[in-house]
Amino acid sequence: MNKTTMRAVGVIPGKREVRLLEHAIPQIGAAHEVKVRSLEVGICGTDKEICTFVYGSPPHGSDYLVLGHESLGQVTEVGSAVSGLRPGDLVVPSVRRPCSHDHCSPCRVDLQDFCFTGDFTERGIKMTHGFMTEYYVEAERYLTIVPPELRDVAILVEPLTVAEKALAQVWQIQERMPWSRSSVSRKGDGLRAVVLGAGPVGILGAMALVARGFETYVYSRSPAPNPKAELVESIGAKYVSSQLETAEQLAERVGNIDLVYEAVGAARISFQVLKVLGTNGIFVFTGIPAPKPPIDTEADNIMRNIVLKNQVVVGTVNADRAAFQAAIRDLEIFIRLWPEALRSLITGRYSIESYKELLLGDRSGIKNVIALD
Repeated sequence: MNKTTMRAVGVIPGKREVRLLEHAIPQIGAAHEVKVRSLEVGICGTDKEICTFVYGSPPHGSDYLVLGHESLGQVTEVGSAVSGLRPGDLVVPSVRRPCSHDHCSPCRVDLQDFCFTGDFTERGIKMTHGFMTEYYVEAERYLTIVPPELRDVAILVEPLTVAEKALAQVWQIQERMPWSRSSVSRKGDGLRAVVLGAGPVGILGAMALVARGFETYVYSRSPAPNPKAELVESIGAKYVSSQLETAEQLAERVGNIDLVYEAVGAARISFQVLKVLGTNGIFVFTGIPAPKPPIDTEADNIMRNIVLKNQVVVGTVNADRAAFQAAIRDLEIFIRLWPEALRSLITGRYSIESYKELLLGDRSGIKNVIALD
């Protein structure tokens, strides 16, 4: 008898439970669909927050939501209209799916990361099951092929897309002025960037900035020496502890801060650094703070700086297909430049049975991964 169910990790909001579930094995139901075997699923802060039930909603008709939005898989079956993928291909899926409203122009042109109706869905987060399971079915348009040589680091594609989308917006916004000199070999040469946070999104962002020529500083809490500081220094960036240097001291060390890439999800430190953003600088928010009491901030000084120094503050969420393609290209660069550092971002690979310690425990490290292959 053929199996009809498989293992999956999900949350049951009505019971406030995180559980290993028996989930129906999906089958291709349309010509453009692809069946994928999950190889690895990354654990991130979003997954952990969903497990505290602050957000995360199951699909209609289901009392549970399968978790997981950072995935590496292998194609096992394709629909009759699929032309760009075949069984055996390695793929990474995107996360957000467009709303159905005709008047939402971003969703109608595959830019659902800019959806303005709020009726989008997200795999493993909002109204659609995720990838923390043995198989899933997905439309070809939401899958990006990964070269076999990136097999051991491809689970980092999705968190790297945060930086890729952010940088794509940075380059567009800064076309307002001659920000990057045409005579340099890399677009970031001569520019100074500060990354807030030394988690996976922060360190991958630092790699992207260093590779583009930015003089890059990572501003994180723990004093050096520590493993993250050593990793940051090994790629040519500079590590600075927020416990030892204030934002003002950081700015004195760096000089004019051209770009801040926030990847810490903490408002207090973010606004302290926003206060010292340089002339013509751009500050990119990527983190989503958990609900907390209000903080005091020097709003008048920040507003004054934004106006008088021609600064830009922009938020970015999720990523489009172009960002996934850019992330794969950058991983190919990173693996050549810093093979040991890149691989060391993945702290450990664990069985699906370890889900509780990874999602609910205090398992440390940079990026922990559930391996299903």
